[in-house]
Order: sequence, then C-alpha cells, then structure tokens
Amino acid sequence: MNKLDLSIYFLILGLISSASLSAQTQNPAIKAGNVLVMGAMRNVMWKGELFGKMNLDTISNREGLYGVGPLEYLRGEILIVDGVNYISTVDEKGDVSVVVNSDVKVPFFVYANAIESDFVELELPSKIRSISDIEAFIDDATTDRVRPFVFKLHGTVSKANYHIQNLPLGTSVSNPDEAHSGQVKFELHDEEVDIIGFFSTEHQAVFTHHDTFLHMHIITEDRTKMGHLDAVKLENMTISLPKN
Repeated sequence: MNKLDLSIYFLILGLISSASLSAQTQNPAIKAGNVLVMGAMRNVMWKGELFGKMNLDTISNREGLYGVGPLEYLRGEILIVDGVNYISTVDEKGDVSVVVNSDVKVPFFVYANAIESDFVELELPSKIRSISDIEAFIDDATTDRVRPFVFKLHGTVSKANYHIQNLPLGTSVSNPDEAHSGQVKFELHDEEVDIIGFFSTEHQAVFTHHDTFLHMHIITEDRTKMGHLDAVKLENMTISLPKN
C-alpha cells in the first residue's frame, strides 16, 4: 500500500470513527431493564453538569414513547406522553406555559417505549392516596416484572403539588440546594390528570432522588399544566403497570 493509499485509508477510518462518536454524543443513553437512561441526576446536582447532553429529537422510535426529566440548565420540565414531547416553563409573570417541542436538550433523562398491549390496567385501591402509597403498591405488585420500568396513572387528584425548574441563566450549581433554588411550586385541585412515572430500586440519584424509587411528572387532561410531582392526594385512579 503506497503513501496515497494509506492517507485515504486513515482518512476514511477517521470519518467512520467521527461518525460513530457523533452518534454516541447525540444519543448516549444506556439500556437498563426496559428503559433507557441518559446521564445522572447526581452529576447535575453535585457536579453542575447543567448542559444538554442529548437532544430529544434524536430518539427515532416515537411509538409508545414515554419519558421524564428536566430541560437543560434546569430551565423547565419535560414529559413525553405516547410520543408527544411536552415542555413546561415558567414565564416572567410566574405562570406555567406548556408547549409541544421535540427539539430540546436534557442534562439527564429516562425514557421507554411501551405500547398499550405492554400494560395491564388496574383500579387503584382506595387506600392508595399518596406518593409513598404508590411506591409501596408498585413495589409489591411488580416483584416478578423486569425492572426498571415505566408506569401510568390516570384519573382524579383532589390535590397535587408539583414544581417546575426555573434556574436563572448563568447560575452555577455544586449541591442539591443550589440546583433546587430555581424551583417554582404550584398546586392542582380536583383535576383530571395523567401521571407518567418510572420505577427503579437501583437508580437513586440517577433518575430518581436518593430517598425514593419513583420519578413522576403530572400533566392535566387539557395539557395546560405540567411538572415534576412532589405530593399528591389521589381520588379515583387507575394504574397501568408492565405485564412482564
């Protein structure tokens, strides 16, 4: 092989490597159970990695797609419901704005594809009223299922507390208190809602907080209010859990 041939060979090899690296950078998610996990909450809160590591429009399979996480630089919340990206932010007046947009970036994210036939729908027992009740119920009901997984709740909440990240631009973060300093808190009362959540006993500080196995976002039926669920009082609700 002469020098010209070698030059062409290494040029092609470099282009292939660059393309592979670019693809990994665009969508560097890791498979865990039936979900995909990109980044880690702890890196955002303790290392200040607020920048977007993945653009959500790089997720090619939108069928039955569900996902939760914050907007890059902690400037909003993201919820994907059956392939539709809902982005909630807080405007200058302090009001919630929810738009549909797939061209956004995330510092960490968890998502999964699950069509209706992948779920079994159950009526939640009346004694299940709070987030801790939901967690215990799911843990008990899914000991034989592949974990982690996505689940869905639908119905009425008598009250729900949720927040939207709204960190001022240029803010540096080195601990959870600083990361949470931009949160704007809201309440819902007697609303029809969908709640999309992810359950894992192995991903605390990755896509759930350190003291819970759940990460849940709530959205009203009219799709005008959405955020990270902090507390809830359930009324009549159904829950959709994975069959396997």
